[in-house]
Amino acid sequence: MTRPATHIWRLGRWARILARHGALRGIQNDPNTPAPVKRLIGLFSIGTIKSREPDYAGAFRDIGPAAIKLGQTLATRPDLVGEDAARNLLKLQDDLPPVGFEHIRQSIEASFEQPLEALYSEFDPEPIGAASIAQVHRAVATEGREVAVKVLRPGVREQFARDIDTYEWAAAHVEAMGGEAARLRPRLVIANFKRWTARELDLRREAASASELAEHMVGTPGYEIPGIDWDRTNGRVMTIDWIDGIKISNTEALKAAGHDTAELANRLVLAFLKQAIAAGFFHADMHQGNLFVKADGTIAAIDFGIMGRIDRQARMWLAEILYGLTTGNYKRVAEIHFEAQYVPSYHNVDEFATALRAVGEPMRGKPVSELSVGQMLDGLFAITRDFDMQTQPHLLLLQKTMVMVEGIATQLNPQINMWDTSAPYVRSWIRDELGPEAAIADRIRTDTETLLRIPDLVRRIEDRFPPKGGAPEPPPLPDVELVWERRARKQERRGVLGYLLVAAGAGLAGWAAATQGWIG
Repeated sequence: MTRPATHIWRLGRWARILARHGALRGIQNDPNTPAPVKRLIGLFSIGTIKSREPDYAGAFRDIGPAAIKLGQTLATRPDLVGEDAARNLLKLQDDLPPVGFEHIRQSIEASFEQPLEALYSEFDPEPIGAASIAQVHRAVATEGREVAVKVLRPGVREQFARDIDTYEWAAAHVEAMGGEAARLRPRLVIANFKRWTARELDLRREAASASELAEHMVGTPGYEIPGIDWDRTNGRVMTIDWIDGIKISNTEALKAAGHDTAELANRLVLAFLKQAIAAGFFHADMHQGNLFVKADGTIAAIDFGIMGRIDRQARMWLAEILYGLTTGNYKRVAEIHFEAQYVPSYHNVDEFATALRAVGEPMRGKPVSELSVGQMLDGLFAITRDFDMQTQPHLLLLQKTMVMVEGIATQLNPQINMWDTSAPYVRSWIRDELGPEAAIADRIRTDTETLLRIPDLVRRIEDRFPPKGGAPEPPPLPDVELVWERRARKQERRGVLGYLLVAAGAGLAGWAAATQGWIG
């Protein structure tokens, strides 16, 4: 177990880096920051030359790989870090100087226990991308197929484990201070961060995520997930099909190649909705560097280390919330928040509906260019404190990804209306999933599953209460006290008798002394 002094030393070192970038000023000035945290910040910041303009992204980048990933997570939490900090953290690029090729070669050969040349006929020593957790090289498999090879940085797992250990320690202490810090649930934020990074640090799980997403997207025209080379994939190395295409952020190149950017924007939004609402499993790192457009117009996604998952009930609530906001049915949106227990029951549903109206109405009737999912989310975050809404971790990745998708879609087509694009899909899904036919089908499926479980239930009851069998019941047998039980009982009796004699003797002696006047 790590000693508290070690955690404090690490936190102090990180705090000084944050202070130099001016990234602690907002926390110090926030009235909701616990007083002990403010005092520690002041202590750790002594002697630092602070930047005038806060640079949160730069601070997290200087702290190290785990902090970069944490910063990207905190970018989804304007309620926790503030809107300015969250907006700045969205710029945090996950790029670092690459690891030398010899270290990469050693890592690949050690993990597969065979020479690099036995796996790849060609391997470019210069990476095409180097991030905080891994870097990617272009290669050709021995059978001639072009592939991309992702390799973990040596020692990155150990470094993340150390840093996350300190994050957990700090979050527990901050949450224990109560108040606003407890409502924001920092321990849960770090727990989710730990789970997400665990997936990224095991490339087999990333490969499995890509394979699962590909299954969900079968039949979706114009959207592709590259295939996995399982023979050249393990926990530290992942090999996938190479994607040739134009980065989706390069709109000029896309137009020059003859692609319809407005159609690409619509297709991207619908692909995301299919993943999040229909499948409940979505690519949660859909930034511009992870999406390419192939020559035939197909959008190809890469990098599946961060994935989001939402269960069916939550997806149904989400679809109704989105549709209610697009149609102005704020009462129904408020009711869903209470049904999902996102808002505590002691609040008034009508008051919450009015608060939602204050978020939604300013955007209604405005030009398309001024309508924003991001603005809506900012508005929703603003009312969470008033209604004691705790953080919903399962929705954090979804919110982050919605903002990412909106940003890319708007860049492709500045006139896109996210609401108009989403509404027909969401309406169709609600009809299929919540309509009378779906309700009847759900009831039939649930009742059938219950009936099919009855035989297993009977077997478990019989295991617990087996039948008597063919032999007659045995006659009642007398209780016989065993020798060692008798001896133990006698010893216990002697012990009690001894205590009584001592107590009686002490009482008699006290009485005699009192009668003789020896004691008063």
